[in-house]
This record gives sequence, structure tokens and C-alpha cells, in this order.
Amino acid sequence: MMTSLLDVGIIGGGPAGLNAALVLGRARKSVVVIDEGRPRNRVTGESHGFLTRDGIKPGEFRRIAKEQIQAYPTVHFVEDTAAAVTGEDGHFQITAAQGETFHAKKLLFAAGMKDAPLDIPGLAEVYGKSAFVCPYCDGWEMRDRPLVVIVPRDHALHMAQMISGWTAQFSVCTHEQGEWTEEQREELRRHQVPVFDLPVERIDSQEGMVRQVVLKDGRAVPCSGIFFAPRLVPGSSLPQTLGCDMTESGAMIVDDLGKTNVPGIYGAGDAASAKYQVIAAAAAGALTGIAINNELQEEAWKRMEERANGPE
Repeated sequence: MMTSLLDVGIIGGGPAGLNAALVLGRARKSVVVIDEGRPRNRVTGESHGFLTRDGIKPGEFRRIAKEQIQAYPTVHFVEDTAAAVTGEDGHFQITAAQGETFHAKKLLFAAGMKDAPLDIPGLAEVYGKSAFVCPYCDGWEMRDRPLVVIVPRDHALHMAQMISGWTAQFSVCTHEQGEWTEEQREELRRHQVPVFDLPVERIDSQEGMVRQVVLKDGRAVPCSGIFFAPRLVPGSSLPQTLGCDMTESGAMIVDDLGKTNVPGIYGAGDAASAKYQVIAAAAAGALTGIAINNELQEEAWKRMEERANGPE
């Protein structure tokens, strides 16, 4: 059990939390990273779009990151979930699910988002194998294939425009969710995009490879891949309980430095942004780590001044 007051407690050990830990470790700050080891991207075989790490397995990315951070002995990793946080700026207490407690001057929430239960039968079997959520992450692998895009009506046109850069063979299924305008529907018609404004009954697949999307009326749409809009929930509910301002989607509201409205609390990565990219999360973690270190240094500098100018 760590009873000493650490500089920073990081809740979440994905790209944002890991990069913040790296920056803070190099700045000689004492850090604990609390993470349960179940990242959202564990369902997929590869991560893409990260320069020098394109195609890396998510588990391998984390292994390399932790191995490199071990060069900085002030950073410690704990495989657990943060169950509760109390205190205030300068002294927060983090209680982990297994009962261990940690004390830190500053908090960084980088727990990301989690997938809500998938509501389409058969989708879980293909998720991460032939069904994906981000064309920028997996569009190259699905190029020129016949695809089905399962997306709410209000995102149908935008998603169709994006997907058309990877394949001309795709259909849109709205799953009877969201709202759209007649202008949006007409634009899809002009581009000859097949649109099925029906719920999905199920997805048929074999060994994780999708074969067809079956609609509520019994029609089957053959395809070899799917892109769909996931339903996300925050990876941790603790920021809201601590009084942090949140968006309607459950993300923390932060400034350009990752600072929240609550003194001493920061957010980075998917927990505080809708830019769901590994490289964007890592970059946010690095910048937020710098901001936290700067705040700690400013506070230490002021304490030195106060001691120097104190009573003789």
C-alpha cells in the first residue's frame, strides 16, 4: 500500500494515461497508474494510424509502453479499478476496487470510453474481426469490399461520404434510429447509395467473418464487412461524482491543457474528447502531462518563495 503523497494519480492506462505517465516520469514526478487492463480496443487485432506503430496489436502497444516507462522509477502501475476518489486539490485519496488506497496531489482521468452492450444479434461475434467502428483505423483493410454501414439516420450521409473513399460497394442501414432531412435522403439517392431504413434482425457470420446482414423484413444484404456506430459510456463515473463538468455524451469538459473546472483534476484521451484515435489520445496525454507538471512546479516554486520570505 502506498501511503506517501504522490504527485499524480492517473486513472486509466491507455495511450493517454501511458503517455502522461511517460512525460511525468521523465519530469521526476511520482506517479501511480491505475488500470484494469481491459482496453476498449482489445477486440481488434491491430491498431492503425500511429506513426512507427501502424498495425501494432493493442496489447503489444501497451507492453512496449510499459517497458519503456520502467526506465523512470517514480512511475508505478497497479492493475485494478479506481472505485472511489475523495479529497481536494493537493491531496486526493483514490480507493481501488481491491481495497488499496493511494494519495496524490493531482488527478488525471484517462479511462476512456467503454462500449455499451451491442444490441444487434451476431454483432459481438464479428466485432473487431470484420465489423469495425472507425474507417480511419480499419478502412484500408476493408477497401473495395462490399460493406454495410449501420448508422443512425443523422449520420448516414456523413458516413457514406467517408466510406466512399475506401469502397464503392456499400449499403446504408439506419436501424431505424435518429432523424434526417429529405435533402439528406435525396443526396444519398443521387449518389445511388442503397439505403435500408429498417432495423437489423441479425448478422450472419462464419468464424468472425460477416456473410450478410438480415433485416427485420427478412431481406438479406450480402457483405464481407461492416462499419457501425457504437454506443459509448464513460470508462469511469468518478469525474462526474467529483463535480467535473461533462458533455451530454459523458466526456469530461476540459481546456486546451486538459484542465477541468475542478482544481487539481485533469482529463485526457477519449475520456475528454470525441477524437477516438490512438495517436490523438497519446498526444493529449503528453500535453496534459506537461500541464500537470507545470502546475506542480509553479506550486513548488511558490512554496520556496514563501519559505524564503518567511519570518526571520
